[in-house]
Amino acid sequence: MHAMSAADAISPAVLRTKDFLFRPFRWGTFLKLGLVALITEGQGSNFRSSTPSSHGGGGSSSGQGAMIPSLANIPPLWIAEGVAAILLAFLIAAVIFYLITRLRFAFFHCLVHNTKLIRPGWELYKEQSSRFFWLNVVVGACYLLIVGLIAIPFAAGFWRVFHDMQPGGNPNIGLIIGLLLPLLPIIFLLVVTAIALDIVLRDWMLPHIALENASAGEAWSSAWARIRAEKGQFFAYALLRLILPIIASIAIFMILLIPGLVLAGAVAGVEFGIHSAFANSAGSASVAGILLQVFFGLVAFGFLVLASICLGGPLSTATREYAILFYAGRYQVLGDLLYPPPLQQGSMPEGLPAV
Repeated sequence: MHAMSAADAISPAVLRTKDFLFRPFRWGTFLKLGLVALITEGQGSNFRSSTPSSHGGGGSSSGQGAMIPSLANIPPLWIAEGVAAILLAFLIAAVIFYLITRLRFAFFHCLVHNTKLIRPGWELYKEQSSRFFWLNVVVGACYLLIVGLIAIPFAAGFWRVFHDMQPGGNPNIGLIIGLLLPLLPIIFLLVVTAIALDIVLRDWMLPHIALENASAGEAWSSAWARIRAEKGQFFAYALLRLILPIIASIAIFMILLIPGLVLAGAVAGVEFGIHSAFANSAGSASVAGILLQVFFGLVAFGFLVLASICLGGPLSTATREYAILFYAGRYQVLGDLLYPPPLQQGSMPEGLPAV
């Protein structure tokens, strides 16, 4: 397979998405694959969800001035319960992210081998997905550690501003602006770093880990060698990889804005009408009114989920097809799976008699 430029890979990615999702078209299969694509691409990003929390670190620290003096009055049991709840939330989040990671490998298998079965890839890449999960955990922990170290001086500055504020007074706006201005380029740099790490891990290292069972170091070495050889193309790809889904999402939003508002208004009208009709009822009639409101609310939510899958599924699939196609031209193992090379002249399949 020849190496395509970042721009040339867009059209084949769209064509492969059409073939994969719509030829032949079956509603059940389409919804299944669309949901998997939406989870692994739209909701399963490695670092995008962690960036806002790091951004909010300075703000939360600054607001602790009025909270810290009252911490001594909190019962120890409440503190223990809070710590246990936080640990449980982290455990649940880790389990969900592990399942998404395995699903990401399974979907990669589907796209590479043009199969619509999720289970084969789910079972085949169990070991690789586990190692990739821990790789993401380590990289994410290092990233958050760096964010925390960067946030310390800014948090200390916000602490001093609010700590020195007179009771009932207002904070010094000039000092706050002076603290925020140098923070903005740092936040931008952290966001760019998070996006770059996400692309390197999922688009360029994952194929090596999946297809060669490569270690993290081997996958990085292989990907870095290709990046160094074509810095311009990889930079253009990363730029398009970020911009194209945003442009597509904005276009979809603009197209569906009016129909969405009409549907939301209709649902709100139905809910208001039911609420008004049963406002003065009691007993079983009141329960029936509540059940009707819940029913129409669930129907509206179901339509929202269906629309998200029908629109976000193809967009997420095209994004992953684009990533695979671009890298396949530079990674022969992946390229040969997408487009098997023709038989060499004079060779013949094993088992056929020579003529």
